Amino acid sequence: MELVVRHRAGERVIDLCREYGISRKTAHKFLQRYERLGPSGLVDESRAPHRQARRTVPEVEAQIVECKKEHPSWGAKKLKDVLERKHPGVSFPSRGTFEAILRRHDLVVPRARKPRVRPRLGPLTVPSEPNQVWAVDYKGDFRLGNGRRCYPLTSSDLCTRFVLGCEALESTEYAPAREAFERLFETFGLPEVIRTDNGTPFVSTRSLLGLTRLSVHWLSLGIRHERIDPGHPEQNGVHERMHRTLKQETTRPAAANGLQQQERFDRFLETFNTERPHESLGMKRPADLYTPSAKRYDPKPLDYPMHDDVVVVGRYGQLCRGRRCKSFLSAALAGYPVGLREVDDDVFLVSFASIDLGLLHARTSRFAPFDPLADPSSSVGNLSPM
Repeated sequence: MELVVRHRAGERVIDLCREYGISRKTAHKFLQRYERLGPSGLVDESRAPHRQARRTVPEVEAQIVECKKEHPSWGAKKLKDVLERKHPGVSFPSRGTFEAILRRHDLVVPRARKPRVRPRLGPLTVPSEPNQVWAVDYKGDFRLGNGRRCYPLTSSDLCTRFVLGCEALESTEYAPAREAFERLFETFGLPEVIRTDNGTPFVSTRSLLGLTRLSVHWLSLGIRHERIDPGHPEQNGVHERMHRTLKQETTRPAAANGLQQQERFDRFLETFNTERPHESLGMKRPADLYTPSAKRYDPKPLDYPMHDDVVVVGRYGQLCRGRRCKSFLSAALAGYPVGLREVDDDVFLVSFASIDLGLLHARTSRFAPFDPLADPSSSVGNLSPM
């Protein structure tokens, strides 16, 4: 400002430049800006280029924003993959630019960083092909618009991330759950393993080996039942991650009634399986990889060719031979045959399907289970052959 005032008072530019230690070009620049803008012209201006050659054009940015609003739970990587497939002739920016655009439009909610929990798989099966392991769970109940509770029963194939079903049930009781699984078995066939948590109706802490009527039904079909450790949902992390997306896209807010909520679940399955790319699958869709099981649903009576005797468990869960009730097994086994094989003098191994339940001492009619559940925590673990 002093330079401008002194120049306007009549001093030469070259003398002022020598005194202030600047070039004549710089001096004339500020003098011209003062003439054009006044004192505000002497403030430093932005050095950003007036034109950015690689700036995302507004039309492409609008497509990114629109796609994000259509799929709020999808991240930049998935949106980029979907848009590039939908518009093959359009040049879309990098993933980082996608993220910057979403942040600029306030379409990204930052999540607090959580400490990584190392999963303890233990004896759990690591799937390597479709239908080797199905994950099953209830996605927490919630209230519908009509005031009734909804209990979504979900099933997915852990190898391909394919969501097999999501049923809007009114309870966690055995009958509707079995009907839902029978529909899945008829459509997709039978898996080798079903993995669940330790909740109802999958596990009972008061029953022999934690058996329930539903898990007994699975075992009778030749399906092995695996359980994660209590309090460790990360052991079923793939399924739990799907639950988070399901909740975001179908229950906020909930539908007015069960039928409308089921329609939302059905639309979610179609989008999740056929449209939404998955990073763990190399940005492929689950439907691209999943194939139904070769083992079809064909219930047959259980037989025990390697056992000495076959006995049908009574209606209350008791084991009877002739007119004598030998011992109580489990009400979950009521109506199912068990095999008896003599392993010692008047000592019989009691088996159901592929698992051994315990030893029956014929003389004393005492049944000794292999895994007594006096302590409820002892019910955890896998139902595998002893």
